[in-house]
Amino acid sequence: MKKAYIFPGQGSQFSGMGKDLYESNPKAKDLFEKANEILGFRLTDIMFGGTDEELKQTKVTQPAIFTHSAVLALVSDIKPDMVAGHSLGEFSALVANGVLDFENALKLVYQRALAMQEACEANPSTMAAVLGLEDDVVEKACASVQGEVVVPANYNCQGQLVISGSHEGINLATEKLKEAGAKRVLPLQVGGAFHSPLMESARQKLATAIENTHFNAPSCPIYQNVNAQPANDVATIKANLIAQLTGAVRWTQCVQNMVQDGATSFTEVGAGKVLQGLVKKIHKEAEVSSL
Repeated sequence: MKKAYIFPGQGSQFSGMGKDLYESNPKAKDLFEKANEILGFRLTDIMFGGTDEELKQTKVTQPAIFTHSAVLALVSDIKPDMVAGHSLGEFSALVANGVLDFENALKLVYQRALAMQEACEANPSTMAAVLGLEDDVVEKACASVQGEVVVPANYNCQGQLVISGSHEGINLATEKLKEAGAKRVLPLQVGGAFHSPLMESARQKLATAIENTHFNAPSCPIYQNVNAQPANDVATIKANLIAQLTGAVRWTQCVQNMVQDGATSFTEVGAGKVLQGLVKKIHKEAEVSSL
C-alpha cells in the first residue's frame, strides 16, 4: 500500500480558503504572512474575504492555490510515497517532496502567473472542455484544424479532455467535435490558452527563473504532467516543469501510472475536491480523501 498525495490547480479557489488554518495554526499563520511579504501585497486578505472576481485574476489565483496547498502540506507533516499536481499543483507537490522550499516555490509561482497573464494579453485565446469522446478522436479533430492553434491541453479523465487555442481555433474544433459525437463542448472562463504553444513567451520567462532556482533531491518521486512518468532527479524535474507551460497535462495517465506503481490511496491537499472526483473516474477502486 502506497500513499499518493495530489495537489489541485487553477479553478479550485474559493473565498475563505485557508482562513481556518490561518486562525488555528501558528505555524500556518507564519507561512501565510511570509507569503504576503514575498508577494508585496496581502494575498491573505483576498483569499479570506475577496470576491470571486478578485480571486479569479491569474496573478492572485495561482499564488493563492499554491500557498493554501503548500502550507497545508508543511503543517501536516505528510509522508508521501509519491506526489503529483495538476498544472500549477506541481509546485505544491514539489514542496511536499522537499524539492523546493516554500519561499522559492512561491516566487516561481508568482513569476509563472505574471508571465502567463502577459502571454494571455498578447494572444487573446481560450479553452473548452470536451465531454464524451475518446482521446484519439479529440486529438484528430484538433490536428485537422488548419491555420489556427488548437491542441489537447488537459487529459482529466476518460471522456473529459480540455482543448486550448485561439478563439477561432476553438470554434473550428468545436464544430468538428460535435460532428464526431461529443456530448458537450463547454467554453471555459479562463484568461487564455494555457498548456498550448500560445504560452511560449511565458515558458521562456519561467525557464530562466527555474534554471536560476536551487532544487533539492526529492524524498519521493513526482509524476509530472508532461509525460506522466515518475521523476527522481533534479534535471528531469526542472525540464518537465518548464515544458509543462506549453505541453499537455496528462492527468489520466499520471493517476494510471501511480496506481500501476502501487498507489492505493490518494489524498488531495488543498482547496476543493476536483482531483478526488477525477481519480475515482480513472480508478474506481482507489481510496480518496482530502487534507
